[in-house]
Amino acid sequence: MKDTVKKGLSLGIGLALTSKEHAEKVLDDLVKKGELTKQESKEFFNEIRERGEESQEELDGKIHEKLNKVLNDLNVATKEDLSDLEKRLEQIEQQLDRQN
Repeated sequence: MKDTVKKGLSLGIGLALTSKEHAEKVLDDLVKKGELTKQESKEFFNEIRERGEESQEELDGKIHEKLNKVLNDLNVATKEDLSDLEKRLEQIEQQLDRQN
């Protein structure tokens, strides 16, 4: 499962880089044609980047939710579950030590 997650993240990063490069090229072409000034191009690119970051955060949140659901459905122990078990084990060990 880790491999699938890694592949998905790599694909997302690759798409983001490709999209960024494509957006820069399109904006550069518009500047060359005189349809945008360099300042307008920068502002537009920054706006696109900000929207992309917001979309990425939303996507990350959805992926996190889905991943948690899958792990929950598979009944995989969480860090919290393991921590709780460690605490219980420590309590039992202390009780046993007191009895001996």
